[in-house]
Amino acid sequence: MLAVVFQVRGLDSRQPVLNVLLWQRAREPERGKWSLPGGRLRDDEDLISSVRRQLAEKVDVQQLTHLEQLAVFSAPDRVPGPRTIASTFLGLVPSPATPELPPDTRWHPVNDLPPMAFDHAPMVEHARTRLVAKMSYTNIGFALAPTEFVLSSLRDVYSATLGYQVDTTNLQRVLERRNVITRTGTTARSGRSGGRPAALYRFTESRYRVTDEFAALRPPG
Repeated sequence: MLAVVFQVRGLDSRQPVLNVLLWQRAREPERGKWSLPGGRLRDDEDLISSVRRQLAEKVDVQQLTHLEQLAVFSAPDRVPGPRTIASTFLGLVPSPATPELPPDTRWHPVNDLPPMAFDHAPMVEHARTRLVAKMSYTNIGFALAPTEFVLSSLRDVYSATLGYQVDTTNLQRVLERRNVITRTGTTARSGRSGGRPAALYRFTESRYRVTDEFAALRPPG
C-alpha cells in the first residue's frame, strides 16, 4: 500500500501551496531519496484499514477527511528484488490540521518534488491529476478546506489545488448553484485594517458526492 497524501499549506500566507507528504529512505535501495508512506498489507486487514493504520503508525497522520483507491502499479521492474505490486491511495488532510511528523517525514510542494524513489513521482502526478479533475465535478474541496471559511480562503484552496488563480465571485456562484457551500450566518473577525467582516461559509456536506458529472473548472482566458 502507498498513500499520496495532499494538504494545502500556507492558507495564512500570500502563497498557499498544494503539498504532498513524503518520507526519506534511510536504507538501500534508493537510500536518501523520498518515498510515499505505506507498507505491506497484513493478513487480517483490508486495503483501506491497512492504509489508515500505516499513516497513523508511521507518520502520525490520523486526520484524513478523504481516502480513496487510485490505481495499481505493476511494472515487473518497478522495484529491485522480488516483484512487488503497489496499490496507491489518494488521501486528503484539511488545512488546519498539523500532524506531528517524525524527523524523516516532510511536506513537499507538488511543483517542486525532491529526488523520488522508484516510480513514486508518477504516482504523485497521477493522484494530483485525479484530484484536479474531482475539484470540478464533486464537492471534494471539503476535505482540504477548514470547517468554516471566508470565500477568499476557499478561493486559495481551489487555486493551490488546481494550479491557477481562481476568481472568487465565479467560484462562489458555481458552488452555491450546486448547493456545495452554505453561509453559516456568522462573520469572521475583522482584520487589522478593519472594514466590513467577511461572511463565513461551510461545505453543505462533509461527505463526498458528485455535484455535476459534466462540469469542468478551467483556467481563465
